[in-house]
Amino acid sequence: MGCCRPSSSNGSTKPKPRASRKRGAVQTTPTTELEAVNILLNTIGESPVNSLQNSAHVDASTARRTLAEVNRAIQTEGWHWNTETDYPLQPRMEDGNVLLPANTMRCSVKEPGRDIVQRGNRLYDRRAHSFTFASAVKADLVLLLEFEDLPQAARELCVIRAARIFQQRVLGDGELYQFTVRDELKARADLLEAESESLNLNILTNSAVARVLDR
Repeated sequence: MGCCRPSSSNGSTKPKPRASRKRGAVQTTPTTELEAVNILLNTIGESPVNSLQNSAHVDASTARRTLAEVNRAIQTEGWHWNTETDYPLQPRMEDGNVLLPANTMRCSVKEPGRDIVQRGNRLYDRRAHSFTFASAVKADLVLLLEFEDLPQAARELCVIRAARIFQQRVLGDGELYQFTVRDELKARADLLEAESESLNLNILTNSAVARVLDR
């Protein structure tokens, strides 16, 4: 088992960190990014911060980067809440290039007779060997959203996984690592359940699907 590292302020040994939220705390609103960073700091026995703007706080900056890294990885999987289907992309007037939104994580174009892929932040026609398009293209996009635009189940998974990784990198505590893996599995199951409910609701409220079901 790894040991606690010395405090950056006075060189003393930190108390054994806690791996989860403070017991008895009642959460009545979705987790903010500041709260998420403070949960990560709590896992290494660090005091919470009041702002994310102080880049001089090394542990807080590292915690925020870890949270962003995990957030990006989870969103890249592509979920109902961060996927746009048949998203219309218009070519630019000056050169016919089709630019993707800056927060595009994945792009899929399924147009008959065309082989279009993402190259950098543009679309490329592999059959025409060109970045130039004469008309709009519809694509399915997986977008990277801000942490506070995520549903709560996704925020929970981001926080728990980021806390495990952050704690492991900073303290290397194998015992606590095993504990938070179980939390992470539970959080992922909750997110998958929320995803399934969202998809089912979307199917039932989709007018085209409803017409089929009414037949």
